[in-house]
Amino acid sequence: MAVPHDSMQHFSDGLSTLVLAYVVSVVGSLIGLACMARAQAERDRAVKARWTVLGAFAIGGVAIWLMHFIAMLGFDIPGATIKYSVPLTALSAVAAIGVVGIGLSLVTLVRFTRMRLLLAGLLAGLGVAGMHYLGMSAIRFRGGISYDPVLVALSCVIAVVAATAAFWFTLVVKTTPARMAAGLIMGVAVTGMHYTGMAAVRVTTDPDAAAPQGAAVFDLVFPVFVTSALVVAALLWMLFTSDDDALGEAA
Repeated sequence: MAVPHDSMQHFSDGLSTLVLAYVVSVVGSLIGLACMARAQAERDRAVKARWTVLGAFAIGGVAIWLMHFIAMLGFDIPGATIKYSVPLTALSAVAAIGVVGIGLSLVTLVRFTRMRLLLAGLLAGLGVAGMHYLGMSAIRFRGGISYDPVLVALSCVIAVVAATAAFWFTLVVKTTPARMAAGLIMGVAVTGMHYTGMAAVRVTTDPDAAAPQGAAVFDLVFPVFVTSALVVAALLWMLFTSDDDALGEAA
């Protein structure tokens, strides 16, 4: 028989997961926003597209998905064995990168307008939220998860507003401090949305349910962190070794 479970934890390892998740989100956001700035500065459409794709990997893959993964290291339901569906976990990463990529393309590949900025912020924010709830659907344990709809709606609003503000800082105010502020704002968007969404979680346990199938979260730590480190290293290498003199040249 399913019964409510009131003792779940979001910081089972202390606040270290929150701090690390926020730092990773800020780093991914700063790299992604730098890619956006490069895409805007280029005139060759193919090069613009390349930087946009790289920005999607940085923001969607690192700032959003990796942050979510790190934060989930602190999620625990005492007395319950938690597993994760690997296909759904991977799909949530693909979804984050894809939706963010579409949003970025609206401000890097076409003429900038206020409406496109708002639409890009909406898509990126909903990408954050969609990735979160898709990732949550990968959780397997003897029981089920439901959500407080008010807090779910609030988590989506936080993500959209903060993502839009970050894009505005990067695209309209073209200074290094503004871009740093944009990265900090996007870090707040992702982590704030995540923990607001987690506050919406309601768990019921059922000891008679079948044993959960999937991978334990710590079984995924090594491949996820190695892959993410390689992605971040590749993005930084491309940013630091790209030809600055090419920026602004006519096609």
